[in-house]
Amino acid sequence: MRIAIIDLGTNTFNLLIAEVNADKTYSTLFLAKIPVKLGEGGINKGYIAPAPFERGIEALKTYKHTIDEYGAKKVFAIATSAIRGASNGNDFIARAKKEVGIEIRIVSGEQEAEIIYYGVRNAVRMSDENSLIIDIGGGSTEFIIANNKQIIWKHSFLLGVARLLELFNPSDPITEKEVQTYKDYLKQELQPLFEAVKKYPVIELIGSSGSFDSIAEMVAHRFYSPHILEGKTEFTFNLDHCKALYEIILKSTTVERMQMKGLVAMRVDMIVISSILVHFVIASFNITQMRLSTYSLKEGLLFEVLHSSEEVA
Repeated sequence: MRIAIIDLGTNTFNLLIAEVNADKTYSTLFLAKIPVKLGEGGINKGYIAPAPFERGIEALKTYKHTIDEYGAKKVFAIATSAIRGASNGNDFIARAKKEVGIEIRIVSGEQEAEIIYYGVRNAVRMSDENSLIIDIGGGSTEFIIANNKQIIWKHSFLLGVARLLELFNPSDPITEKEVQTYKDYLKQELQPLFEAVKKYPVIELIGSSGSFDSIAEMVAHRFYSPHILEGKTEFTFNLDHCKALYEIILKSTTVERMQMKGLVAMRVDMIVISSILVHFVIASFNITQMRLSTYSLKEGLLFEVLHSSEEVA
């Protein structure tokens, strides 16, 4: 049986179509992401602005066409920060149901963190020691302390890159003073994380989703070959390479970043903010190992669907 998973993120809408077997294993038939920038112009005001609203509906229409082409019989769609925090989020869901025929479920930040964990655990070989999982979204960022058996602690912070970019509106290139202001803000907002790591020490950082994908692609192009990431569900970063790339990103202009190999156009502005966040966490918790998980929310949702008590068929 074929099923479709749609992750309606703040920056991108992601589609996964899978062939599901009787033993609950699956093979991926189709993967796509459409940059919708749903938070553009309204995320810090608590609504979806007209242009991104329409972009989102059009993206769903595109996906519905693909889903029908593949003959997927069931569609599971979840909405995250931009829609759950918007005064017109329910209007978006109603339009999607009426015009596209797709039912969307809004998940809380805590539910989102749990689903991300399922995705990461299926991509990365975790141990019985605690890892710190970070999923940097457009509207929120999820932090999860977990091992190969369970989640120890989780929290969703309103620290998504689209939200922060609009809030801080950094110079081009960003100034040292702006970097420090942003770090001070992170230190203040992330106090619950500092307390959690003190209580549950972690051995590494595992990054999932767009920003970490971009960092991995840029590292691969700059220090190795882009082919080293092909077919992998996890990748171990060299932190010296990450630090060198971080320093380059901080000094770069938008025009210079547009020329950087491995960086997609949608993340040209956001990579500055997300890089500072990643390196703030590395420095704050003396992280000595960082890995990429190529699985995140959509793969986690597929896992949840396959292992729920309800029958998929």
